[in-house]
Amino acid sequence: MLVTIPDVLDTDTLKQVRQILDKSRFVDGRLSAGMAARRVKNNEEMADDPQTMERINNLVMGSLVRNPVYQAAALPLKVATPFYARYQPGKFYGDHVDDPIMGAPQRYRTDVSITIFLNEPEEYDGGELVVRTEFGDQAVKLPAGHAVMYPSSSIHHINEVTRGERLVAVTWVQSMIRSPEQRALLYQLHQAREVLLRERPEAEETKKVDISYVNLVRMWAEL
Repeated sequence: MLVTIPDVLDTDTLKQVRQILDKSRFVDGRLSAGMAARRVKNNEEMADDPQTMERINNLVMGSLVRNPVYQAAALPLKVATPFYARYQPGKFYGDHVDDPIMGAPQRYRTDVSITIFLNEPEEYDGGELVVRTEFGDQAVKLPAGHAVMYPSSSIHHINEVTRGERLVAVTWVQSMIRSPEQRALLYQLHQAREVLLRERPEAEETKKVDISYVNLVRMWAEL
């Protein structure tokens, strides 16, 4: 399931994030990659300065974790501290699957990958996130402040940037629901439930859908 999340970051938050990034030092992104990913990774990542990281994470993750689409689609249990990646001309990230376990010393399983776009698509050529799905390759290049989430088990890559600069935040979630198929079903059911609760709150079918959703989460959740 590939889900677009519009307006994760508002205009003011984006401005503050860009100001931080503009003043930050970037290093070779391969330093944070596993052995397999290091062979195909060619980007830069914001250097890990604790004070700067805390400021930017409060802005980015503070907005993401409050987003209702993120909450409903990811059903998060643990969420990682993001990486802030920069792709300038000639930079790319070849086909790969994200590491299954990340974090130190706090470990977490990567069920859901999230990319938050931090600059406008017209500011660079190329740089599409391409996710391999059961319906074929899906290319994603969203407006600044929007995000996309997809199963971390998906093969994906970043097309080479040929002009300008691509800026993104990337993070991972351990979901309460391990199975991507179950998460997809629950998200579809959640969407129907929200419409029914809003438009026909007293209807018998609304009660049935509401109870079914709640009990499926109870049945499938791992804590």
